[in-house]
Amino acid sequence: MVDQINAYIYQKRGFYYFSRRVPKELHSQCGSKRIVLALNTRSRAKAMKYSQVICQRLDDKWLPMRLDAMGIAPVLTNDVNKPPSPLLSEAMQHYLQLKGIGKAKTFHQAAIRNTKVVTDILGDRVLSEYRTVDAGRVRDELLARNLSVLSIRRIFTTVKAIINLSITEHGLELRNPFSQIYLPDGESKKRVSIPVDTIREIQQACYQYDDDMRWLIAIISDTGLRLAEAAGLHVDDLHLDEEIPYVDIKPHPWRSLKTKGSQRQISLVSASLWAAQRIKAHATSEYAFPRYTNHDRCNANSASNGLNKWLQTHFREDIVIHGFRHAMRDRLRAVQCPSEMIDQIGGWSSGKIGEGYGEGYSICSLIKVLYKITL
Repeated sequence: MVDQINAYIYQKRGFYYFSRRVPKELHSQCGSKRIVLALNTRSRAKAMKYSQVICQRLDDKWLPMRLDAMGIAPVLTNDVNKPPSPLLSEAMQHYLQLKGIGKAKTFHQAAIRNTKVVTDILGDRVLSEYRTVDAGRVRDELLARNLSVLSIRRIFTTVKAIINLSITEHGLELRNPFSQIYLPDGESKKRVSIPVDTIREIQQACYQYDDDMRWLIAIISDTGLRLAEAAGLHVDDLHLDEEIPYVDIKPHPWRSLKTKGSQRQISLVSASLWAAQRIKAHATSEYAFPRYTNHDRCNANSASNGLNKWLQTHFREDIVIHGFRHAMRDRLRAVQCPSEMIDQIGGWSSGKIGEGYGEGYSICSLIKVLYKITL
C-alpha cells in the first residue's frame, strides 16, 4: 500500500521514499525523468527533514545546469561557486522547517523571539555581514536593559544554533560571530525542594479547597509530574478501573512531551489518586484541566503563575510548583529507590547506553515504592 504524503515523499510498506521530477530541459543531462530515493526511515518527521535537505541540494545543482541550457552565461566573479548567504530571518525560518518538526510551540516562539532581539538591534542582514563586534553590541545592549546573563545566554544559544545550521546546510565559508563572544558568569536560582512536612500541609489544604487548581497540585505532589504534563492530561489518560490505578503520560496534539523518556505510566496513590478520582467524577470536558487546556494548546505558564501565587501566599515564599519534582527525587532517594526507577518515575534521562533497553519497571513495582514515600 502506497500512502502519498506530499509532493516529494510517500510511504510504502511502512518506509518513506523521496520522489521528484527532473525538469524537462535536464532529462538528457540527468539520464532520467525522476529522482527516487529510499529514505530508510519510518519516521514522517525525519522523512520531511530529509526531503527538504535533498530538495535544497537538487535546486542548487539544477540552477546552473538550467541557466547553461538556456544559454545564459555565468557571472565571472570570485564568488561564482559560493552559495548566497541568507538573511538571519530566512535562516531562522529554515531552522524551524528542519528542526521545528514535532517540537512544542514554545520552541518556535523562542526561535522567532530571540532572532527578533538580534534584528531589532543590528537589523536583518545576510549572515556574512555580521561580525563578532556586532554580537558584542547585542550583549552590551541586553546587559544595559538589565536582562539577566542566563536570559542572554539563552538568546545567544538559539541564534548560534540557527546560524550554525545555515553554515552547514548552505556550505557557507564563514565563522559564526555569536559562537565565541564573551558573556559574564551568571548564577541560576536554585529551586527549593519542598520539604515532606510542607507537602503534607499542602495536600491537606487541597482536600479542603477541593477544586480543579488543587486537584492539579495534588496529582503532581505524589507523582512528580511536570506541570505541563499534568495540566495537559486527557481524562482518558487517568486509568482508575485497573487493578492498579495509573496515569498514562503520552504526547497529545495540544501538549508535547519534553523528551522521549517522558512518555511513561505512573501508579496513582494517596493525594494523586484522590485528585484523579475528583477529576473523573467532575469531568465536563475531554481535558482533565479545561481551565488551562484546549484543542490548540496547554497553557502551563498560566497554571504556573496561579499555583505559585497560592503556594507562596499560604505556605512558603521560596517554593514553586516545580519544587514537587525536586522533592519527588529526594523522597525516592530516602526510601533507597534504585536510580533507574527514579528516572523512570520522573521521566528523566540518565544518558546511559542501557537506558533504551528492556521495558522498564512494571506498574506493580512502582506502586510499592510510591506507597513507601506517601505513608
